[in-house]
Amino acid sequence: MSQRVLWITAAAGLALDQVTKAVAAVAVEGHPPSHVLGGHVTFTAYRNSGAAGSFAPRATLVFTVLAIGVLAFIARTSPTVRTKGWALGLGLIFGGAGGNLADRIFRTPGFGRGAVLDFIQVGHGGIFNLSDQCVMAGVVTVMIQLLRGVPLSAAQPPAEPAAAPCGGPPL
Repeated sequence: MSQRVLWITAAAGLALDQVTKAVAAVAVEGHPPSHVLGGHVTFTAYRNSGAAGSFAPRATLVFTVLAIGVLAFIARTSPTVRTKGWALGLGLIFGGAGGNLADRIFRTPGFGRGAVLDFIQVGHGGIFNLSDQCVMAGVVTVMIQLLRGVPLSAAQPPAEPAAAPCGGPPL
């Protein structure tokens, strides 16, 4: 059941990201910014060759290789996932990394060097897309599983609860 959650989540995240980017490429790119929700959300197209916040714009190929590694790790690990929390988190990361990888592979200027289409801005923050949000939600979900001591697979023993300072009862 957990594997199904992982792959349905990944497919939904990837599909939703690609559909919204296709719409943004037509309706947002090449047009003036569009402000909605009282100006709190802006739709504006930005081709990002780097990572989040345009970090390392000349390292597009590095991010392409990293995304392939993340996808391979999740695909290889997926048969061992036994909880819905881990499945959801890894599925979100897979869908998000896959969405931005698709941009890097298929968008200009060429294979493995394409720029990711970012088009959503909230307030005065950075511009992002749904893949970015999937990755962030997935990382938060995985962190919650780690903090709760939930093992990734059934083969791992449950984590011991953290002991309280000064020898008090466990937290």
